[in-house]
Amino acid sequence: MLDLSLGLALLLFGGCTLVIGVVGTRLTGIVDDLADRTGLGEAIAGALLLGMATSLAGLVVSISAALADRPTLAMSNALGGIAVQTLFLTIADITHRRANLEHAAASLGNMLQGGLLLCLLSLVLVGRFAPEWTLWQVHPVTPLLVIVYLFGLRLVDRSRDNPMWSPAQTRETQPDVPDDQSMKRSAARLWLSFLALAAMLGVSGWLLERSAAVIALETGLGQSVVGALMTAVVTSLPELVTSIAAVRRGALTLAVAGIIGGNAFDTLFVAASDIAYRGGSIYHAIPDQVSLWVALSLLMTAILLVGMLHRQRQGPAHIGFESVGIIACYLAGVLALLLAP
Repeated sequence: MLDLSLGLALLLFGGCTLVIGVVGTRLTGIVDDLADRTGLGEAIAGALLLGMATSLAGLVVSISAALADRPTLAMSNALGGIAVQTLFLTIADITHRRANLEHAAASLGNMLQGGLLLCLLSLVLVGRFAPEWTLWQVHPVTPLLVIVYLFGLRLVDRSRDNPMWSPAQTRETQPDVPDDQSMKRSAARLWLSFLALAAMLGVSGWLLERSAAVIALETGLGQSVVGALMTAVVTSLPELVTSIAAVRRGALTLAVAGIIGGNAFDTLFVAASDIAYRGGSIYHAIPDQVSLWVALSLLMTAILLVGMLHRQRQGPAHIGFESVGIIACYLAGVLALLLAP
């Protein structure tokens, strides 16, 4: 751990927050252009590129915390991040005034990614309540998470070539059409920019974890609160910024895919943390209030999928019923965490 006072830790935390937010903004346009140049489509690009790159800071936070024997911080950061990123979809929904975002951005790719996320979160719960078996200090659920994630991405990719289901097209539906300007940009330059910005997010994540550990210790807030409500929110800022920016650019499918794809990738934080944690199964090293965020994330994702299937055009306060439900779930989780003994 860096030898930091509380004041310096707070300053470092704020600086990392700024870097993560700014870099996340830059990534939006690059990934949208790469989606067109590579022919992957916005839903796939959101999962493979935007989801991974914007999650790098959070991944580094969780791995660094696990290596430093702080499993609660590692897991609360990972699981709290999934919940808050789902919440961010409601903010993106508010910014899209024509119709509910889930209505306009409904796609087979996003639905499949949502189903994949439900499977991955369920596996995390299985690991939490299964016997504490380990091989080389790694729980059997950990390799399963990686296998299921890769298999799910393969399904999403195949569905793009041979779709067996498609949403009805309405006036508000935004098709995934390549931008002519993006096709003129150099692919090599786009990839270099993508890698450079992703690396900046990784370094910021490492520094963020160090400052968060000091804040948790010096303030007495504890690793659960700091992880779920501070580092998780900060490392999720790229998802918020990129989703809002994508909505404004008209890339609605990318806006939703970035969140759902990022959440699916974020479940791998748990797998990486379990490998990095040398005290046994990390699933069994966390308190119940951290496990609660897995259940809440499952519920929030299920509500989101129902919203994309129902495709309500307008709802309360010009947002969908699913956004109202997601907000209620997140606030309930925050109260449960803050009021926990």
